[in-house]
Amino acid sequence: MIPTSDATTDDTTDSTHRFPEQFGRTHRFSLGVPRGFTVSPDGARVLFVRSTSGTDQVSRLWLYEDGMERLLADPLGAGHGGPVPPEELARRERARETSSGVVSYATDAQVRLAAFALDGELWVVRTDRSAPRRIRTAGPVVDPRPSPDGTLIAYVSGGALRTVTAQGTDDRLLAAPDGDRVTYGLSDHVSAESIGRSRGYWWSPRGDALLVARVDTSMVARRYTSDPARPERPAREMAYPAAGTANAEVSLHLLRVSGERLAVRLPREADADHPEGVWTDRSFEYVVSAAWDGHGPLVSVQTRDQRSVYVLAVDPGTGGTSVLSRAHDRAWVALRRGTPSRLPSGALVVPARPGGDTQGLEVGGVPTPPGLEVREVVGSSGGRVFFTASEEPTEVHVWSYEAAAPGDGGAAAPVRVSEAPGVHTAAVGGPTVVLDSRTPDGQTVTVLRDGVPVGRIAVLAETPLVVPRPAALSLGKRELRSRLYLPSWHRPGDAPLPVLLSPYAGHGMQVVLKVRAWWVAVAQWFAEQGFAVLVTDGRGTPGRGEAWEKSVHGDRLTAVLDDQIDALHAATARCSALDPARVAMRGWSFSGYLAAAAVLRHPEIFHAAVAGAAPADRRLYDTHWEERFLGHPDVLPENYERNSLLAEAAGLTRPLMLVHGIADDNVAVAHMLRFSAALLAAGRPHTVLPLSGAGHLVTREAAGNLLLLERDFLRKSLGVEHVGPAARTPGRTPKP
Repeated sequence: MIPTSDATTDDTTDSTHRFPEQFGRTHRFSLGVPRGFTVSPDGARVLFVRSTSGTDQVSRLWLYEDGMERLLADPLGAGHGGPVPPEELARRERARETSSGVVSYATDAQVRLAAFALDGELWVVRTDRSAPRRIRTAGPVVDPRPSPDGTLIAYVSGGALRTVTAQGTDDRLLAAPDGDRVTYGLSDHVSAESIGRSRGYWWSPRGDALLVARVDTSMVARRYTSDPARPERPAREMAYPAAGTANAEVSLHLLRVSGERLAVRLPREADADHPEGVWTDRSFEYVVSAAWDGHGPLVSVQTRDQRSVYVLAVDPGTGGTSVLSRAHDRAWVALRRGTPSRLPSGALVVPARPGGDTQGLEVGGVPTPPGLEVREVVGSSGGRVFFTASEEPTEVHVWSYEAAAPGDGGAAAPVRVSEAPGVHTAAVGGPTVVLDSRTPDGQTVTVLRDGVPVGRIAVLAETPLVVPRPAALSLGKRELRSRLYLPSWHRPGDAPLPVLLSPYAGHGMQVVLKVRAWWVAVAQWFAEQGFAVLVTDGRGTPGRGEAWEKSVHGDRLTAVLDDQIDALHAATARCSALDPARVAMRGWSFSGYLAAAAVLRHPEIFHAAVAGAAPADRRLYDTHWEERFLGHPDVLPENYERNSLLAEAAGLTRPLMLVHGIADDNVAVAHMLRFSAALLAAGRPHTVLPLSGAGHLVTREAAGNLLLLERDFLRKSLGVEHVGPAARTPGRTPKP
């Protein structure tokens, strides 16, 4: 059913006019949202970061206790330190962090002491109403973390790992770089960007030792990012391993605070059970996770070809390892956040072996019942595991599960913790669950104790000025989950609307969800500009089983684009408000790449495109991400040729706008420049919009103004001359 609205035209027009400015000012409605929850083991205290309003760009550290929020640390009262260290800037870019102030923190085991960095300075604060204290250190601080007992603070400075007491005395060097391009205690680019491991060291439960990553990037190719609008500033160098090139060498070491050091003996390569392929590389080049619990260090490693993952127990006395679990897959072994982990009993929590239509968990060797598509393990309490999972792809709920001991006659069914339709996640400690819920009505954070709501943590984000009105659709033979957005002023019998596809459609992210997220508001805003906006999650996106997710193995475009076309055809057949003679696609990152491919490969269907931050040359993207899908470019060059757009530039016959942040170090601006050069060489006109100083995530005023520029380009390209209730005649069909 397609929705209609009784909203007045004047109200809608005013809100629509002001939305782009709001979108930029609120950093895509991310300001004022609480995040980074840590729950104490007794469930009494919850720490989190949040700014003071939906437009405040400075994050602060807060405590929730006894049903009340209390400010623990306000950066505005801390004075100004030095410049933010480049390692911290890189960490923030990997996390897509857009605020300042206290953007991350770490605590002791009992959540009584928190440590954080401000402008390279180390600060600590206790939860007993003491004032925050600055601690002098040997140099600018990155990623400070208290020991479990709160007596020491470890931190990284200049690539070295150091400790200092919580009182600010006895600053000690634990590991110094033994090479110009060696660091201790930091993650590497691929681990942080594509694997999801942002940390580089982990305390032992007793606080007497640390498990530390040593990263050597001397063999990794260098890239240089600069801002042409600021020619007086030097270029920034970064180690970036593009597909087919050398990765950083990551090793693990056990460092005792007393000074002793022991190397962890990780396996060099997978065993004979490793699946063979056209390209096979058994070398364990990736350290994908690490932790140190009451049973010792726990590490997982993955082969270069990503078809094997081993979970390893590390002997802290010898550095030796033993294999606890092996996973293999002929495409790639999918990583699930929060795994592997262990319960206090020692029961190992890992993804279940692929099989059936959904991906579950194994807890102590016992699989969760079928029917739940597990997304992430968010924590545990006692013998109970808490995780997020889906029964229906457009919803994600929090579940708890307690596996029975072998011989106990089977486990109880998982229990759903969240109730309202939407996307939920959680943080857990003792009897307390902090339930972070996004629904079609907005976002709430509820504190549950023993399953009963006892309070809420305030969400201070602004409400979007446009009111989303999506129609939920399941389209085509694959039942593609889709959302259709029409203008609030559109009525049955009005002229058909030009169609704008606005998907993501790539690996690792869904946008067809029962939430009021920023992309939902943007879709409705484009609808108010005179478009019928269609958003579809197709093959390759998460939530519908591993076979669905891995259907893009070897070919990242064909199935994905086919699904967008199938959804378009099914929607136009169902809804007469859509004009199939005027169709465009817009997107950013993968969907920008998809939009460009749409007008290149199917100009008979797509009549214009806006391609933002499009990775047009797949050889330029990083090893772990790109080789997962396409293999090694020296062994499987045809995969990269088939999935890159440069060779197809001569086929462009439709209007195409290329947008790219000049400072983007994830999808480098070289993608856009090479694509534009190929189009120019082929004599194909196109529009180029460089965003000076912008990275991969565009925020502030540029984000809002970019919406307006996209709108104007699409209107012109599709021949949209009249927008609003007065438009009662069919629009022009664009010329080929």
